[in-house]
Amino acid sequence: MIIISVTDLTLRFGTTTILENISFSLDERDKLGIIGVNGSGKSSLFKMITGEYEPTEGEVYLSKGKTLGILTQEGAFAAESEDGNEDESALDHMYHAFPALLRDEARLAELERKLNEGIEAAGGQEAYDILTREFTALNERFIADGGLEFRGRCLGILRRLGFDDALVNMPVRHLSGGQKTRLALGIQLSREPDVLLLDEPTNHLDIETLGWLEHYLSDYKGCVMIVSHDRYFLDRVTNKTLCIQNHKAKLYNGGYTQSMEQREIDRALAEKHYKDQQKEIARQEAYIAQQKRWNRERNIIAAESRQKMLDRIVRLEKPENAPTPIKLRFTASRQSGNEVLDLRDVTMGFGERILFSHLSFLVKKDDHLFILGQNGCGKSTLIKLIIGKLEPLSGVIEAGYNVEIGYYDQENQNLSPENTVLEELWSAYPKLTETEIRNRLAQFRFIGEDVYKEVSVLSGGERARLTLCKLILSKMNLLVLDEPTNHLDIDSREALETALKDFDGTIIAVSHDRYFIEKLATRMIEITPGAGISGITGEADFTDYHVDRPGEGYSEYRRFMENRRTGGISPTKMGATVAESTTPSTAKEDFEKAKRSASDERKRQNRIKKLTAEAEALEQAIDDIDTEMNGEAATDFVRVAELDTLKTQKEERLMEIYEELEELEG
Repeated sequence: MIIISVTDLTLRFGTTTILENISFSLDERDKLGIIGVNGSGKSSLFKMITGEYEPTEGEVYLSKGKTLGILTQEGAFAAESEDGNEDESALDHMYHAFPALLRDEARLAELERKLNEGIEAAGGQEAYDILTREFTALNERFIADGGLEFRGRCLGILRRLGFDDALVNMPVRHLSGGQKTRLALGIQLSREPDVLLLDEPTNHLDIETLGWLEHYLSDYKGCVMIVSHDRYFLDRVTNKTLCIQNHKAKLYNGGYTQSMEQREIDRALAEKHYKDQQKEIARQEAYIAQQKRWNRERNIIAAESRQKMLDRIVRLEKPENAPTPIKLRFTASRQSGNEVLDLRDVTMGFGERILFSHLSFLVKKDDHLFILGQNGCGKSTLIKLIIGKLEPLSGVIEAGYNVEIGYYDQENQNLSPENTVLEELWSAYPKLTETEIRNRLAQFRFIGEDVYKEVSVLSGGERARLTLCKLILSKMNLLVLDEPTNHLDIDSREALETALKDFDGTIIAVSHDRYFIEKLATRMIEITPGAGISGITGEADFTDYHVDRPGEGYSEYRRFMENRRTGGISPTKMGATVAESTTPSTAKEDFEKAKRSASDERKRQNRIKKLTAEAEALEQAIDDIDTEMNGEAATDFVRVAELDTLKTQKEERLMEIYEELEELEG
């Protein structure tokens, strides 16, 4: 059943066309990915669907009675709370996604207080009976609308989005921009609208949270429309793809990879049909011209007949070219030594919090090393240690012979806001001529008047492109990249991938872009919060993995981690911080590892059985409570209130069990 339909949607601002004749329709369970270069009109399409923009032409149809929710790139809200309370916590802010339930909850509490005061305080038996009937009716509606579950659902979603106890209770105004964006995403997910619009939902999410969100959206009962540059995410979630290009759009079946394969086939066919028709038109025009030159009666008749036939041909439009991709080529200044970077026994933390300890690894020439881990585990801190912006608490970090570092900061903090684009690049490389500077900027889509834009007004994508432009000109042999694909559209990400593949130097990168990791990684180090190598709480474990099949790095690593979790690992695949890859295991060591692995697996299976049994008991208890609340206790407001509290406690415990089971079962 079609839930949303867009017909001939056109948006113009003055003489500028943003989108033209966009048409598509989606069924109730469709998951649509929307792709296109930055500035192609993806967010504008969302704004027309939600009514924020009035389309110049066309219309949007939403099935009667269906709800619509949207997450914008800006996070959908400011730091201030909705009720003016500056100290409102993140969890309380989540509750504001349910204003009707909050009003009903407050009214129920007020009615309960009045009923507890007795008949006389209520104004007599008749007034008391009116209050009782109102309480009963309102309580039934409250339960039917999910009033007993919404608080637990809000907390559960926040947990899965990476909010620990401290963040859950932290005032919204103290949250970072990324945390606010995750909170806004949580609000939309908790509302569960029939049509959910998500504009760049993967920003600020770590790989673990991305995996949870993929699973959540794949199973989402409603229709989802997603604007994203995360190709791996789109492949895992979407079943349709809308490609916006040159103000127009075409709908394809399948996720990103499948749709792009079909787009290339369509483009090739369109080019062939256009060229074939142009050849045929040229042949016919040549025939007509020749007949006219002969200028005899039968030739004139033949020419006129052939001209009529030519006039009836429906002429194909020349296929429009795709937007020009940025052109990247990293060039190493000179060859480094074989040992590029040596970290020995490095410990780092802030105050009493230790991020990691006793970290040791050696980066060798031509390594493409990716650092993985949850948000907050210390990835960016490790990058800052490598480039010398921070000093470790202990340990040594040494660069090798002839190593020259080029650094890309995910926040683009090395740009001067008051400079123009031209000045920013020219001030870094004053020996280049203006023509050379402008030519380089043009390769990054800074054309014409764009070079006179101030850095302060650039979008995130433009700042990223300018930073990459500066980095390429620096000519280094060790690239240190902190989230380099953030803010880049898909075409720019693919151009960056190609350039890094061809780079004749060493790469150390932090990234949550799994497609990017898949294509480039030859080695991965994952920081895993846990008991730590030294056993000190709060430190971290490390996995150092060397890829066997470059181009399939991330997939290979996930398979390895799954084998490791189930006890089937190969010890020689792990780095020196976990197991010495250069030292063969003895039979005794192998036996001890197998014993530990088997023991861990037995503990995992026993824990699953115990939690499953507890979950079944809780589910039955909740069903029994519902039966009593809707049956014999329906008119006893005191008993209903007691049951309500008991049910909430059991539901919260059940949510905790579900989350732990999901982690244990992988």
